[in-house]
Amino acid sequence: MRYCSRRRWLLFLLLAGFGAMNTVAFFHAWRFTHFANEPGLHSPNPEQLSPSQKLWLLLTGIRNPKPQNGPKPSFPVETVTIPSPNGPLEAWYARPDSGRARGTVALFHGYTSSKSHLTHEAGYFRHLGYNVLLVDQAGNGNSAGFRTTVGYREADDVAAAYHWLNDSISNSSGSPLHRRGAGGEAPREGGKVILYGISMGAVAIMRAEAELGVQPTANILECPYGNMRQTAYNRFASMHVPGFPMADLLVFWGGVQNGFWAYGLNAEHYASQIHTPTLLLWGTADPRVTRAETDAIFAHLAGPKARHDFPGVGHEPYWHRYATDWEQQTRAFLSR
Repeated sequence: MRYCSRRRWLLFLLLAGFGAMNTVAFFHAWRFTHFANEPGLHSPNPEQLSPSQKLWLLLTGIRNPKPQNGPKPSFPVETVTIPSPNGPLEAWYARPDSGRARGTVALFHGYTSSKSHLTHEAGYFRHLGYNVLLVDQAGNGNSAGFRTTVGYREADDVAAAYHWLNDSISNSSGSPLHRRGAGGEAPREGGKVILYGISMGAVAIMRAEAELGVQPTANILECPYGNMRQTAYNRFASMHVPGFPMADLLVFWGGVQNGFWAYGLNAEHYASQIHTPTLLLWGTADPRVTRAETDAIFAHLAGPKARHDFPGVGHEPYWHRYATDWEQQTRAFLSR
């Protein structure tokens, strides 16, 4: 009788522990994929935290206010609104200073970011003679909503921006961009469409091409993660905390809460369906995107491709430390 009672208590404790882990994972997944409508800063990156701060983060979840835009670029921009299945997207559109544009570069930011963080990159593309379109993805900046799916539904935003540009090209009349209320009007200039994305933005571009029929002229992808499951494990690794089973529970509940199968968010798989010429950029000290993930993505890319690694750089804009190298790589790739 005593043996049976102990077994029941052990089973109860196991079920209670499993339930507690799921409750914590559900809470963390919600905080990770839903921005708060409050001012303040996002929680620091895990690798920047002390042991006590990491413990507090594990217990309470991240602080995740909706990302806001900083100042507008130093070059003149037109604020436009692009319709998306996720709600209206705000974007900045600008032309180069001289001559007819060689095409348009559409820029997509990473997780907990906004279009204002891409003004340096956009400025360089303008210098090369391209129009630029800087997009706030859904839930970020001045775009609608408070939710992020770290690349899955953001692919719809990429497709929306791509079709907005394509519609403007097909209806091109050579006339200037006219203001039309807050929304503006699509640019009336033809040319190539190049997609540039960082981290989440890069994965969103890849899914848009693999599953949503987007066919740009070229891609420039910075540090796309291999798949959502590995990304969750990488975050735990950056805190020096075992990932199993919490990382898997986070991925599962994050997908359930947002209506998609998060285990299927896989850039390595998307790469095999991408025939667009692609430049893949990666930092060798990136704690969130491993070399193995980057190698797999590059190996699976089905079209013309090029790759460049930046030594000693983490999950950050590469031009911060290697401005000349970053410019040379992008210029050389686009000149082809």
